[in-house]
Amino acid sequence: MKKLYIIRHAKSSWEDSDQPDFERPLNKRGEHDADKIAQKLKVEKVSPELILSSPAKRALTTANIFAEKLNYPIENIVTDINIYEAGLKELTSVLHNLENTSKNVMLFGHNPGLTSLVNMLGDKPVPHLPTCGVVGLKLNIESWEKLERYSGEIFLFEFPKK
Repeated sequence: MKKLYIIRHAKSSWEDSDQPDFERPLNKRGEHDADKIAQKLKVEKVSPELILSSPAKRALTTANIFAEKLNYPIENIVTDINIYEAGLKELTSVLHNLENTSKNVMLFGHNPGLTSLVNMLGDKPVPHLPTCGVVGLKLNIESWEKLERYSGEIFLFEFPKK
């Protein structure tokens, strides 16, 4: 059995319209929401063995906030460019290639790919994964390469406006 936490980055800033998408930071609300949701996971005693993130600034900053709150070493966060602007095919490929030693994994990225991933893996529909939304899946697999459609049971769905 494995657990996968799929987390969409928190609210980002659109203040500088000339800023490249990849470099957009979190806004104040995003920072607050990330701290709030990470605290909820800490109370639930969530303890990731691996944090995997898109290297885009808004996703990585969200991952850093969660890591700090959950006592995960920030320097151990793994970034993968394949998560940025990824669709279902790229996201499943990233997950299929994970080391099997990691049983509890957090994946930080972007929509619409993450919502598609949740709906492919989960046992009930999630119409939209909001910013800083977290879906926790219990996966009935022993190996990440065995991950397939409907192999997960959604046990957690948290988001800031819940």
